[in-house]
Amino acid sequence: MTHTRSSAPSSATPVAANDRAHQAFLLLRTVFTVAPILFGLDKFFGLLTDWEQYLAPWINDIVPGDAHQAMLAVGVVEILAGILVAIRPAIGGYVVAAWLLGIIVNLVTMGEYFDVALRDFGLLVGALALARLASSTTIRLETSEGAR
Repeated sequence: MTHTRSSAPSSATPVAANDRAHQAFLLLRTVFTVAPILFGLDKFFGLLTDWEQYLAPWINDIVPGDAHQAMLAVGVVEILAGILVAIRPAIGGYVVAAWLLGIIVNLVTMGEYFDVALRDFGLLVGALALARLASSTTIRLETSEGAR
C-alpha cells in the first residue's frame, strides 16, 4: 500500500512564509542586541540587582580580582556580545548561546537560582534560533538589500 501526500491549500505563500521568518529574525536580533547591552551596562550601575550574588564561589576563586571586578568584566563581554549580534548575528547568536551556557553552568553549580538557569536555557535556544535564521541565505539577502 502506498501513501501519497496530499497538498492541502495553504494561505501562506513562500513570500509570506519568508516575511514571517524575516520578522522572527528581526525580533530575535533586536532582543539579543539590546538585552546583552543593557545587562552589561547594568553590571556597572547595579540598578537591576546585585549581580555579584550570581557568581559561583568556584568561579570567583579562579578569576583574578574579586566578584565585583569579575562582574565588570562580564559586563564588558555582554556589551561586546550585543554589538556582535547587531553586526554579525550569524556569529553573535552562537557567541550569546555559548555565553548563556556558561551562565547556566555557573548557576546550576551554585545549587540555587534554578529558575534563572531555566530562563537562560530558553534564551539560549532563542539565540541558537537567531544564529540559524541569520545563516539563511534569504535572510542574509534581504538584510543586505535593506541596508542599501
